[in-house]
Formats: sequence, structure tokens, C-alpha cells
Amino acid sequence: MKTLNLIAIASLFITNSFAQEIGKPKLADQTPDFTTNHKDSKYKFTVVKDITNTDVKNQNRTGTCWAYSSESFLESEAIRLGKPKMDFSEMWVVRNSYLERGLNYVRRQGKAQFEEGGEPHDVINIIRKYGLVPESAYPGGNEKPNHAELAAVLRAYLDAVIKQPKLSDHWLDGFNGILDAYLGKKPESFTYDGKTYTPASFLAYTSINPDDYVEFSSFTHHPFYKPFVMEVSDNWDNGQVYNVPLDEFTAIVDNSIDKGFTVEWASDVSEKTFSFKNGIAIIPDGDYDALPKAAQDSVFNNPVKEMTITQDLRQKAFDNLSTTDDHGMHIVGSAKDQMGTPYYIVKNSWGTDRNDMKGYFFCSKTYFQYKTTCVLVNKYTVPPAIAKKVGLK
Repeated sequence: MKTLNLIAIASLFITNSFAQEIGKPKLADQTPDFTTNHKDSKYKFTVVKDITNTDVKNQNRTGTCWAYSSESFLESEAIRLGKPKMDFSEMWVVRNSYLERGLNYVRRQGKAQFEEGGEPHDVINIIRKYGLVPESAYPGGNEKPNHAELAAVLRAYLDAVIKQPKLSDHWLDGFNGILDAYLGKKPESFTYDGKTYTPASFLAYTSINPDDYVEFSSFTHHPFYKPFVMEVSDNWDNGQVYNVPLDEFTAIVDNSIDKGFTVEWASDVSEKTFSFKNGIAIIPDGDYDALPKAAQDSVFNNPVKEMTITQDLRQKAFDNLSTTDDHGMHIVGSAKDQMGTPYYIVKNSWGTDRNDMKGYFFCSKTYFQYKTTCVLVNKYTVPPAIAKKVGLK
């Protein structure tokens, strides 16, 4: 998953100049209005479930939505586990992910993905190996990050390394030097709330257990109830997801939300009826492209009948690449409009000033079923019958 508006860099030179309880969200002045999707809309929403989450952030010009959304998910998990609201460092997992994918790229002699994007399991794998730190311990560069130059420099460096007949013993030191220059040196220990922690001991303090989290998807080109490697470009480490039928896939998410657990969500966001600006994502019934412009715009202002999503329709969209692995987001609740249509309340990582919902939006269950690539959930929220089928029990 990666952001859609990265800056292309043609040529660059390496420099070293840059040296709880479940309840309503406690978001201070960021508190959104969940009664409608934007100020001029006729949609009227009723919140069904509203799960505590942390402040909306801005990934800015980086392809690191997977880190922002998955860490937001873990921040909610820490609150659910009885910890105070915390702000985890996205750049800690990004920095360590660059290292892991750099090693993978060199070992595969450049025949591997090396980009900014990633998958939800990347964060789980990183914190399992490297621990976790708060934002205050590792801010990782600018307040509004832009990794276009960093990613291009890292890739150019790796390409130069693998062209050598024999690798230098120091190539990894050079790679880490670039990361230090752009993101800062990694702390071995730090002080948080008056106590000293290492990344490992801070992870332990949060009560988050990486082994508690699993990914699910729903596609017919692999057997149901078996894990498979999801064929998307940002799955650089060939991570596996459990495959279940669409109705059970949806049931996993609904059960998580109903029990007060949030969900990490990876999805296609290229549909014309995905409108973060208007605070809504839907799949209207019929031929949307054939509608006149005024009628197209109206779907963001007035409730409409939506398409019925089948397993075959979902599969076709994935196979013809109209569903691609675009973006990672955080499902933090559920709602219904005045027609009774179910929606998920979604927290994004594009800042608070790009829509009237202060960084959140409503995603219809129809859109979710059609365009989702995978979800990350706490394994204890998987309905027992499904968990048994996939071997989690």
C-alpha cells in the first residue's frame, strides 16, 4: 500500500547533509461530527459503534500509509489493553523496514520490490524483531515527511552495490548511514513518562503481543481456509494471509468492531466513488460513468442504492486490476445512514484539513466488500467457527 501522489525524482546524489476502556474517541479539538459526511450533505448517519482511537496524523508525501494506519491500529489496541493514549513512532518501523527490504533486495540481486509501500503485517514483523518506540523517542525527520528523495537515494545505492563483483563488508554500514542522515540514528534507550526503556521493554510496556494479530483476505484463485501469498507489489516479503469466503471475511470485521476492537484495512481507493474530500466511499448500483455530471456529484450528497457484491464480482475486479493495493487505513467504528445502509467509520492518515470530517470518512460495507485487499485483526475476535476452519484454534 502506498500513497498516490509521490514525487518522481529523475537523478539524485547521495549526500550526508541531513544529519482502557472502549468508548467515544477522545480527540480534543479534533473531534469529528459523525452525523453526516460533509456540511452540505443530506446523508444522516447514526453511529452504531465508536471505538477509542488516537489523533489523526498526516503521512504527507510518503508511501508509508501501511505504517501510519497499522500503528494507529496498535495505539487503539494499547488503549483497549488498559494503557493511556500513546503516540507510536511510524518512522521507527519505516526505518527498520527499509533495512529489512534492503537486505532482501541485495540477497535477491535486485530481483525484488524496493519501494515505500508495504502491508499491515510489516509493522507486526518489525515490532516483533526491533521493538517499538514512542514518537518522542524517534520522530524520524520532518514534521511533514517527504520520502521521495530518500527512497530514490536508497534504491540508487543498492543498485550500485549489487553491480559489484563481490560485496564490500561495509555496504550495510553505508546503507544505514543514509538512513541515519535522513531519519536520524536509532535510540538504544530513551526516557518516556519518567522511565527509561529500550525498544523491547517499551513494546512489553504497551502489552501488545505481535503474535495476536493475523491478516485475512477473500479470493477464489486460492483455496479457502488456507494461507496464501497475496499477489500485490507491496507484499515485498511474501507475507501470507488467511483466505476465507466473502461472507465470513465480512463477519470477521463486523465481529471485531462489535466487540470493541478496531481493524487495519488495506484497500483500493481508485474508484471514482471513493471521495475522501466528501467523506464517503460507496459503490452505487448501475453505470456510474454513464450518469451526467450533476447526477454523479449527487451520490456524495444523497443516499443511493448500492450494488450487490458477490464473490465472483470481487474476484473479477482483482483479476483485471481494477482493484489494486492502494492504501492502508484504520476502521474505528460503524454507522448506518437514514436508509439503514451499513458503513464503517474510517480514520485516514491524510491530515485533518482535507474534509469536513477532520480526517475520517464513511465507507459503505458494499465498498469494503468489493475493494478490500486484506485486513489485519486481533485473532481473538475471529468467530470461533472461522478460527477453527483456518487452524487458529
